[in-house]
Order: sequence, then C-alpha cells, then structure tokens
Amino acid sequence: MAKTWIRREVEIPNHMALARLEKCPELGPRLLFFSGGTALRRASARLINYTHNSVHVITPFDSGGSSAKIRRAFNMPAMGDIRNRLMALADQSLRGNPEIFALFAHRLPLAAPDDAGDGQAPLRHMLDLMVRGKHELVARIPDPMRKIVRNHLAMFQQNMPEDFDLSGASIGNLVLAGGYLANRRHLDPVIFMFSNLVQVRGVVRPVVNKNLQLAAELADGSLVVGQHRLTGKETAKLASSITRLYLSDENGRPVEQPIRDKMRTLIQGAELICYPMGSFHSSVLANLLPRGVGQAVAQATCPKIYVPSTGEDPECLGLTVAEQVERLASTLMGDAPGIALCDVLHFVLVDTAHGRYPGGLDLPRIRNLGVEVIDCPLIGYGPSEDIDDRFLVPILLSLA
Repeated sequence: MAKTWIRREVEIPNHMALARLEKCPELGPRLLFFSGGTALRRASARLINYTHNSVHVITPFDSGGSSAKIRRAFNMPAMGDIRNRLMALADQSLRGNPEIFALFAHRLPLAAPDDAGDGQAPLRHMLDLMVRGKHELVARIPDPMRKIVRNHLAMFQQNMPEDFDLSGASIGNLVLAGGYLANRRHLDPVIFMFSNLVQVRGVVRPVVNKNLQLAAELADGSLVVGQHRLTGKETAKLASSITRLYLSDENGRPVEQPIRDKMRTLIQGAELICYPMGSFHSSVLANLLPRGVGQAVAQATCPKIYVPSTGEDPECLGLTVAEQVERLASTLMGDAPGIALCDVLHFVLVDTAHGRYPGGLDLPRIRNLGVEVIDCPLIGYGPSEDIDDRFLVPILLSLA
C-alpha cells in the first residue's frame, strides 16, 4: 500500500465538515487526547455528537481523595479519572444510562462520629443496601446493568479491609475497583464491559496499568511524591517551580515503565493528537512519561496540537506558554534518540484577545521553535476564564 503526504488549507472551524460529521458520528475521526482530571469533561460530552472514535489516554496516578484510599487498600492504579471520562462519553439517551451516571457520580457522606468514634457503621450499612439492590440509586438501574453493579460492589465489599474508610467514597470508584478485583486485577475487561453497557462513544484507556506515583523535583531542591501534592487542591500550593517530573514508587525512587503494544497502536493510529488544557504536569506531562509514548507520537503521521490552559495553573508557577511547549516537547523527545520537535508538535492553540496566561505567551519564541500558533476565540461569554468546548471541539475536528 503506497503512502504519500498531502498539504491542504483548512478553514477553522469548517462548518461544512462539522455538519457531515454530525450526520454520521460513528465514522468520525480518531482524535487522541492525553489527559486526566475534569478539564476535558465538557469537551468530551460535546465531542460524541461528531465522532464516536475519539481516544482518551488517561493518567492513573491520582493519589488523593477516594482514589488514594482504594489504591492503598488494593495496590492498584487510580480509577477516578477513568470513571469520569467513561461517563462523559456515555450516550445519555439510552435507557439506564442516566441512572448509571447518577450512581457513579454519587459519593457516600462524610463520616460523622458515632458511638464507635469513627462513623463508619452507617456508611457500611449504606454500601450493604447497594449490594443487596435495596438502595434507590441501584434499584432504579435496569437489568442487566443492575446485576453487574451489585456483583462488583459485592466483590469490593468482600475484599474491603476492616479498617477501610468509606467517608466520602465515590461509588463509581468502588464499582470499578470491584470489577478490577473480579477480573484478576486487569483493567481492560472492566473498562470494556462498562463501555459497552453504557455505550461509551469513544475509547478510554489508562496510559499504563500499573500502580505508580508521580514525583517532582523542585527548584528549591525538595522532592514531592504524589499527584495530589502537585495540584494544590488538597494540599498547599507548591512554593517552588517543578524542574523534573518522573514516575516513581511510593518512596520517590524512579521507575521506568513501558507502554503496552495496545497503547502504541492506539497512539500511532490517531488522526489528530491533542495535548489539552488541564493541570500541565499532573494531567498532560504525566501521560507522556512512560517509555514508548514519545516514539509512538513521533511515528503517528497526523497533526499534533497543544492547547494551554487559561487562568492560573498552580503547577506552572509563572512558566510562559513557550516554556510549557519546550517542556512538553523535550519530554517526548527524550523517549528515544532521533526524535525531533517537529515529530511531536505542530500547533499551539491560543486566544490572545480573551485568554489569560499568567506566565505570558512569548509567541515569537514558540514560532522560532518551528511551531505554528493558531490564535482564535476560545473563551466563552461571561466571567469564566475556562476554554469553551463550543469553540474548542469544532476547531480540533476541523484540523483532523
């Protein structure tokens, strides 16, 4: 089979192409996103109107909240960001899906001290009601989804350590953790099953299926281990900038983890690769750290675009967008000899008129790297500084 390069001019957004995609989203392009967290949730929900073939590579390194408790108890990757993306891509028009969404989004209440002093008894009772199908959130889910949910919650309940803290636990995380245990500690069967049950319009995969931590060396010489300590959401914000990010064990010792052939194939088959907005280090760069990601990206013959966040990102501490571009590219280029910047990044998407970039943009520096800057409206109307999915999704689809 012969291959050749085609260069073409693109209208952004291309309304005619978007109209065609809306009529047949099952044949839409394979847009691949390296992301984690919630920054891409609204964009993902909008994306399914145009393509059912998007690929979402998710960080499984979350070390805070409900995910952290489950990871410590079962020595497993974090499930929270995977759960969020599965639900964002689910077809909400299908019978049973809104009910599944409500259950997966539900959290047990924070424990209030009881006679035993820990407040766990009512939470364990609530979990037991769900396992027996007596809780309203489970009872309203139609079969066969209800049986699968109950079975997975039962598996979690049976394996739950006696001292497990259910306070504020995400039910969706408990269900997926139960499925992970029921499938001999494999994530793929669990993701596959729920993707089919709720008709997920895309592919969701963790970048690696391992229980690893994010570690960062800071400019002041200190070491921070744990994703939640980088984001500033559960702990104090970083007082010094990040100079090096890497995968580690619980003690901060570096770990080299390769991606699987399945992940390599997904990346190489993309029709557009996007490094989207979100926490720069813990959501975007974290996905690029496993060995083989840079090579796979370089071998993918498609447009590659970075969408920097607007507003404050505590993980960047004044980094200009140009410096973010350099750090992103160097992470990918460091994967193997011979990878050039032009192999891993082509465009940076910004909104100079409405976007706020606290560290500055430095557009000449970006262009000197050989990266093209696309400057167009991205921010919605009103006080929000967030990138608006109504603008972002059509732009990305037009570039694919």
